[in-house]
Amino acid sequence: TQLTPADLIWPLFVTEGSGVEEPVGSLPGVSRWSVDLIAARAREAVSLGIPCLALFPNTQPDRRSDDGAEALNPDNLMCRAIKAVRDACGGEIGILTDVALDPYTSHGQDGLLDDAGYVANDDTVAVLVDQAINQAAAGADIVAPSDMMDGRVRAIRMALEMNDHANVQIMAYS
Repeated sequence: TQLTPADLIWPLFVTEGSGVEEPVGSLPGVSRWSVDLIAARAREAVSLGIPCLALFPNTQPDRRSDDGAEALNPDNLMCRAIKAVRDACGGEIGILTDVALDPYTSHGQDGLLDDAGYVANDDTVAVLVDQAINQAAAGADIVAPSDMMDGRVRAIRMALEMNDHANVQIMAYS
């Protein structure tokens, strides 16, 4: 068995600001990086032969809401990071994006909550679909739903096809 950088996906955590490297206390050796420094990490990945980055946003608390609306903002932290990586590296590196609402909801759930406090599957799937389309439009190569909503992969695939993103892949994980 042989493992090389070409077999890796580098997870990177994105935060607001410029020139920011913020260590993640619970993950020794791991930091959150501002968008400008994510672009530098992308260039580093290319130079090391790593073919793909997985991006995870740290949405600021004032941009989180019960409905996770920031996930649909075409200028949100994730979309800006995607564009920065694309500008820095073109097609030399793949961009995988987390499709989930927990970075965008004020309650921290991966889905929208109904009046009784339960996750509303179908309403959540509709937002996840729009989030995936938003990320694909920004330049993501792979959208990766990490929630556990029933039917989301099929709904996302159909929406990608209908919105001229047929070549964007889906990698579901939980």
